[in-house]
Amino acid sequence: MKNIDRLHVLTDTELQQRYSHEELAQLAIAGGAGVIQFRQKLGSTRQMIETARHMQAICRRQKAKLIINDRLDVALAAEADGVHLGQDDFPLALAREIMGPDKIIGGSASNMDQAGICLAGGVDYIGLGPVYPTTSKADANPVGGLDMVRRVSREFGLPVIAIGGINAARAAEVMQAGAHGMAVISAVCCQADPQKAAAQLLRAMLG
Repeated sequence: MKNIDRLHVLTDTELQQRYSHEELAQLAIAGGAGVIQFRQKLGSTRQMIETARHMQAICRRQKAKLIINDRLDVALAAEADGVHLGQDDFPLALAREIMGPDKIIGGSASNMDQAGICLAGGVDYIGLGPVYPTTSKADANPVGGLDMVRRVSREFGLPVIAIGGINAARAAEVMQAGAHGMAVISAVCCQADPQKAAAQLLRAMLG
């Protein structure tokens, strides 16, 4: 099983505009994040690849991992450590065939059936959520709650990275429910001090 770090920070420049993707990556890693996920829905593919390459250089220097959200082509071009794919994105099994056995592939799930699809697709971890109500994703699925974290963690034998509405106040109960770790957007990127926010979240997770 690959080493899937505990704290994943998804970079975002739509919910906030103070920091670039590269700046958010640097700050989150300084705060203790082990995985940075480049998340950008709009813009040219060429620009995404350029940004992702810059982020990969940052992550390599700081010994963190870079995962690309949704875009297998960008992940390949940037030589990222992996890709995270939703249920309607590039097929998981085909992504594994293209990327090879050593790259990290995560799959999104919001229920048991989707978690099963992730397992069958050969993912390294399941991104499960939303656990709580979230404003970071306009088309988020219904909230699954801590019970869904418990069930998927118990029944599928894969690391569960919980996502959706998670903050430092909720981190401990998410981990106690069986999550391997958590992925956040606004809890780090939209805070006044992203580095401090990441550090507080990591302490809450591991404390």
